[in-house]
Amino acid sequence: MDKAIRIMVVDDHPIFRRGLISVLSDMPDFKIVGQATNGMEAIAKATELQPDVVVMDVRMPDCNGVEATAALQQVTPSTKVLMLTVSDENDDLFAAMEAGARGYLLKSAELDGLITAIKVVAAGM
Repeated sequence: MDKAIRIMVVDDHPIFRRGLISVLSDMPDFKIVGQATNGMEAIAKATELQPDVVVMDVRMPDCNGVEATAALQQVTPSTKVLMLTVSDENDDLFAAMEAGARGYLLKSAELDGLITAIKVVAAGM
């Protein structure tokens, strides 16, 4: 890859968020540029940091991932969102895609699947 994919991780569970950041930081094609604990914080930080991809949970307090995704499409349209969640509910999937998410992956996925999904979303596929 010519340039590292700039990633921001958004999840309200600190251990999961930190673990994901740790794992993704070890990938040579990725650069973690920020993190947030809820959708409001994600909108503010993404506006400032302009990540290529935001890996975001669906269900969070204050402003959920679907609401944050819709807002990000307005304030930083070049940023792509990949939902990473425990929710396998069709309503959450459809709402996320309608809000502008480019991908939807369950937290039960294998690491290789997440890496591939981030690369595909970043490439705009």
